Amino acid sequence: MAKATFVLPNGTHVVVEGSTEEVKTLLVFYGSRAEGAVQGGDTKVKDRKAEKGQAPMKKGAATDTKIDLAELVNLVKTCKEAELIERNVLDRISQVDRTLLPMYIVHEHKNNAFGLTSGEISKITKDLGVTVLGPNASKTVSGTASKYVIGDVVRKPGQPVRYKLSRRGIQYMKAVITGKENEK
Repeated sequence: MAKATFVLPNGTHVVVEGSTEEVKTLLVFYGSRAEGAVQGGDTKVKDRKAEKGQAPMKKGAATDTKIDLAELVNLVKTCKEAELIERNVLDRISQVDRTLLPMYIVHEHKNNAFGLTSGEISKITKDLGVTVLGPNASKTVSGTASKYVIGDVVRKPGQPVRYKLSRRGIQYMKAVITGKENEK
């Protein structure tokens, strides 16, 4: 009888006992998502970073979902508001507007399905040709633009915060994109 112990991405520790085939089937299914080791058999499942001597990556909501940044960049360039966005956000020098734009696109075209970190915002703006560096994006969302965003956790050094637009931020970005913000 074989025995396997591993940890699922959500942090659950699993111990499985059964025939060698049952354990192997389970390990094949969870193998790419599990860390730990099999006991009593020759199949081992380990976290690759742990093998290299690095600390394993923290598990949580931020690492569960892969965000397609290229898709967001393409949405900015091809959405029905693309010309207005280019004229009223990308061609102007407002760092706040450029920082809030990727979150606005997620809200409008992705049904606000996920938040973005300041690093992801920086990568998107770089791909759009209006680079807002990571530290600047972080300072903007925690400072000047803080009244327009909502973070998923309290800011702590080294812990990524995923930001979404607040109701006020959505209103602000709609006004900026349509050009009504400058008429006030």
